[in-house]
Amino acid sequence: MIGATHGGKVKHMTAAGVHWITTAWRAVYPPTCLLCGAAGAGGLDICTGCRADLPWITAACPRCAQPRAPLSHSPQQLCGQCRRQPPPYQRCLALLHYQEPVRSLIHGLKFDDQMAVLRLFGNLMAEVLPTAPLWRQPDLLIPMPLHPRRLRQRGYNQVLELARILAPPLALTLDSRSCKRDHFTTPQAQLNRIERLDNIRGAFRATRRLDGCRIVVLDDVVTTGATVGELTQVLQAAGAAWVDVWTLARTGTINQSPLTNEVFNHDR
Repeated sequence: MIGATHGGKVKHMTAAGVHWITTAWRAVYPPTCLLCGAAGAGGLDICTGCRADLPWITAACPRCAQPRAPLSHSPQQLCGQCRRQPPPYQRCLALLHYQEPVRSLIHGLKFDDQMAVLRLFGNLMAEVLPTAPLWRQPDLLIPMPLHPRRLRQRGYNQVLELARILAPPLALTLDSRSCKRDHFTTPQAQLNRIERLDNIRGAFRATRRLDGCRIVVLDDVVTTGATVGELTQVLQAAGAAWVDVWTLARTGTINQSPLTNEVFNHDR
């Protein structure tokens, strides 16, 4: 449901329009790897080799998706942070480490209108997420809202557009109206964990009751979890039965303490 204005900014389009444009585009421009320029594989803009080389998360805390060393813990074991102070959401599924080339691709998506990246990531998430052991079907898929001022600056909400690609193949109900972002906040990337919590507090508002709804919050990158955690609490207060988080990328390096057998998050 995306298109482009004369200035190159993205605006909304009907699903039928997106399908027609995608079909026409593929007829003229076959899939090409965004990383090396080779022919794409499986109808995606990435080749088999570059896809295999992506920094996939192969082991993580089941609650917050903090990456950890494979086989260092049982799949059900929570990380030290979640044992001490679990986030409000029940589960977090993350596909990729937030490192190169993923970092540059996401930056291009958010700030340079690189819609081919959006299509690639949306299709990858639709293919991989349902295979995760922690997968469960939600009633609603809610993309992380942007404040109207930020939306005007960027021209589009990249997470909403990602959700538009992700929802149809997974038969998900996309809901971008039940929650709004009322407060214009400092970009979280500039802040530490405590500052992020203070910065985002009270930023969101539910626009209706969500009694009994099973909800997934979608975001492109999760760092400390402060933003998705704040939105989760708003949805829970509106009556959500449970809230999970899906994210394209998760920050944090693997650092297992031999003394405590815990995994700690290195915030970026």
